[in-house]
Amino acid sequence: MIKGIIKNHSQNLYRFDRIHSVLFIKNSTLIGAFSPSQSKFYAQSHNFNILKDSTEHDTTLPSFMVGYKNGFLPRQDPLAKLPDRFYALEHLLQNMPIHLPNGGEGLLAKGQLGNAVKDLPQFDVSDITDQRLLSALFRDYTFLASSYLLEPCDIMYRERKSYGIGREILPKNIAIPLSIIANKLNAFPFMEYALSYSLYNYQRTDSTKPVVYSNLKLIRAFAGTPSEHGFILVHVAMVAHSGNLVKYTMETIEATQEKDRAKFNNALKNLSDTMNLINQEMETMWERSNSDDYLKFRTFIMGSKNQPMFPNGVIYEGVSEKPLFYRGESGANDSMIPCMDNLLQITSKLPKNPLTEVLKDFRKYRPTNHKEFLDFVQRSAEEVNVRGYAIQVSLYLANMDQIRAFRHRHWNFTKEYIIKNTAHPVATGGSPIVTWLPNQLGTILDQMNKIGQTIDYNKLTPENKIIIDEIVNKVNAQERVLKREVKFLKQQFGSSQDRVVI
Repeated sequence: MIKGIIKNHSQNLYRFDRIHSVLFIKNSTLIGAFSPSQSKFYAQSHNFNILKDSTEHDTTLPSFMVGYKNGFLPRQDPLAKLPDRFYALEHLLQNMPIHLPNGGEGLLAKGQLGNAVKDLPQFDVSDITDQRLLSALFRDYTFLASSYLLEPCDIMYRERKSYGIGREILPKNIAIPLSIIANKLNAFPFMEYALSYSLYNYQRTDSTKPVVYSNLKLIRAFAGTPSEHGFILVHVAMVAHSGNLVKYTMETIEATQEKDRAKFNNALKNLSDTMNLINQEMETMWERSNSDDYLKFRTFIMGSKNQPMFPNGVIYEGVSEKPLFYRGESGANDSMIPCMDNLLQITSKLPKNPLTEVLKDFRKYRPTNHKEFLDFVQRSAEEVNVRGYAIQVSLYLANMDQIRAFRHRHWNFTKEYIIKNTAHPVATGGSPIVTWLPNQLGTILDQMNKIGQTIDYNKLTPENKIIIDEIVNKVNAQERVLKREVKFLKQQFGSSQDRVVI
């Protein structure tokens, strides 16, 4: 059992209270726990090592570590430009998007990336230990890999509105360095939501100002359009609120363990307020990313698993003689809603079916420290029984309502941005486009109905009675509408929605 404060070499502080962990300490620096072949931390505790300070100048620790300041964002601003050593890669990426910042056409506009990749050196990255540089290289190689593999599909989609077949071999000058970097980061060698596409793909216009949408610009792009800029950076602006989400998650667990009702109620109130801010930020997607433009860059975030463009997977030249299959980038890789699911003990209520197994598979595609934190939250919430302690508190239902609002909005985005514009039967991550999101949304609606039935109205204030009634009535209506929508859309998309690849 470890208690107290451990200093690293740059004198930044970490908090390790009541952590049953295996940590390797040498020269006052945490080591060993960051080996690519094992988990970064072995947290098996009543508390978790959460950064109190984001240690912005320390390049020896992983870019993604859950913190009270940074939440689920990287603890340092992403490295926007590669060092001169990688000039050829940087130059290629800057000239890759369909639309360039100067108004010209990039390599992807006319299908010229494939030939351009032939001239890219095979960089040796085996010596790199700087975590910020590793994260930037992972982002950049995954952008290049997805662009290369899916370039033919994008061209065909622009011409015929069908995807055809992607390239089945990733050349060694991309595959080898990408695989080495992925191993160092304990990640899959394919584009991810946090590690590359979204959360490590922003730059603050003014580094003295906070991470808010108006202060952000994109680092890498496929289409290079305002809608792509908006789509990616709205996600960053949402996750910028996650520091408080982490804080109030921990306070909820601590208050439950201490049986401190006042502290518990305050934590749930603050948690609900934080989720409301995230949902408000999410709502801005409609104005910042045109739904008619989404399919113009969506092609490049498809995966190689359960996608008709890659029926035989992808061979990573010089890495594996057998084809590899990876899920595409997806908002399902984000950690905020899984954190809420685990804290409120909703995850255990998900139906035991193939769609839920796909959800579990999605949750492997995120930074290791995020995965461990989410596991910790789930384990701790079950140990102290957050749900049992909260079941008579209307604030618990209010937090569930924030999850419902998030998932319902996500479903609305899917209908408007995707289903309305394409008959492609699977989402970017390889899940059925019609049935997968309703699996999770239907669960929260069902659980809210059940919780609503347990509330003792005699103990509610008149104001809270009105609030609870509004929530319950809304849930009942959405549940009926969702069932009708899924039934209709399953008829439209046919048997493809019954095929679930785990």
